[in-house]
Amino acid sequence: MDKQQEYVLRSVEERDIRFVRLWFTDVLGVLKSVAIAPAELENAFSEGIGFDGSAVEGLTRVVESDMIAKPDPTTFQILPWRGERQGAARMFCDVFTPDGAPALSDPRQVLKRTLDKASEKGFTFYTHPEIEFYLFEALEQGKTPVPVDQAGYFDNVPRGAAHSFRRDAITMLESMGISVEFSHHEAGPGQNEIDLRYADALTMADNIMTFRSVIKEVALQQGVYASFMPKPLFDAPGSGMHTHVSLFEGDRNAFYEAGAENDLSLVAKQFMAGLLKHAPEITLITNQYVNSYKRLWGGAEAPSYVCWGSNNRSALVRVPVHKPGKGQSTRVEYRSLDAATNPYLAFSVMLAAGLKGIEEGYELPPGAEDDVWELSETERKAMGYEPLPQSLSAAIVAMERSELVAETLGERVFDFVLRNKRAEWQAYRAQVTPYEIATNLPVL
Repeated sequence: MDKQQEYVLRSVEERDIRFVRLWFTDVLGVLKSVAIAPAELENAFSEGIGFDGSAVEGLTRVVESDMIAKPDPTTFQILPWRGERQGAARMFCDVFTPDGAPALSDPRQVLKRTLDKASEKGFTFYTHPEIEFYLFEALEQGKTPVPVDQAGYFDNVPRGAAHSFRRDAITMLESMGISVEFSHHEAGPGQNEIDLRYADALTMADNIMTFRSVIKEVALQQGVYASFMPKPLFDAPGSGMHTHVSLFEGDRNAFYEAGAENDLSLVAKQFMAGLLKHAPEITLITNQYVNSYKRLWGGAEAPSYVCWGSNNRSALVRVPVHKPGKGQSTRVEYRSLDAATNPYLAFSVMLAAGLKGIEEGYELPPGAEDDVWELSETERKAMGYEPLPQSLSAAIVAMERSELVAETLGERVFDFVLRNKRAEWQAYRAQVTPYEIATNLPVL
């Protein structure tokens, strides 16, 4: 037994932990949890916990349903919302087949495989997400959700529900070792943003899954409802998860080159070129729901066209301006993601696209200086700004023929995502919406 496992066992005993929750996600990024008693921990570390993988979305087929979840002791944290005494803790798991092989369909293993490829080239992949979400009054079935306030971007609302909410949520996150960099009210009514401090991509994907749970728990405690839906209100901005990324070689930021344009190294430019070239085909992963495309094509700073710009918030890829002497913070921001994505798979395809740009020596096209939304269609075509997929259906078509995504996700996950999203699109197409009833029924 290694030292980290011994630390977990000791902590469980000293903190009077009665339940240890083992967490993992399905292919869609839905969190799964099984609780074990402390007495089962040693066995869980050595042999794992068996479960029916065929009952979890996309994990395996019925004919090979037995799967093993093994907890990662480095992810051990007390769950603060369960109380101080006789509390609960959690660990994230990697999923294996009964013969001990990594499960090809486990999203966490997909990201680990992609990170290993980066590591072979000497790179560590860091990410820093800006996570937006809405707070609504308690939901009533069939009724339009009501935001908790009518505040706007950066508004300070003394004693407001969102102000109190962010304080409590951040306190809970930091008690679990998840560092928060910024928090503020966003542009939509009841909309908030909390930015997590940068970390390596695997740690960050775990942190995002924990973040969602914390936000939901705090909302329940305060009698409100938190939603990560990309576009819950038709007349308000959508919720994105703009994600800053960088590659490091040891302690050196591989994206930084002093004196270069925007201080971007050749590696950074090639990585950006990879993101741009492969953006349409990875969009089904970064924006996985029908509703995601209401945000992408709804304006309000959501990116719709494949281009990059220095400090240009209408571009898909943005180069933030860093302070003089802060070259280590050189990074690029990918702006299409929403917080409903599976972070393990999203980080995997983003990294794979960037690495492909480095491997193949992709050339970065000229940056966009104008507000891309304000350009005419003719101007955008002349500048070579290709649109992102405009619907879930278009995103499916773009990913179907992607060798990059198929190789990154593996055949099992690739096929499941396509099957699942085709079914979602078919179900959506069959709906008769309130818009159609309101617009057509009175006159037809």
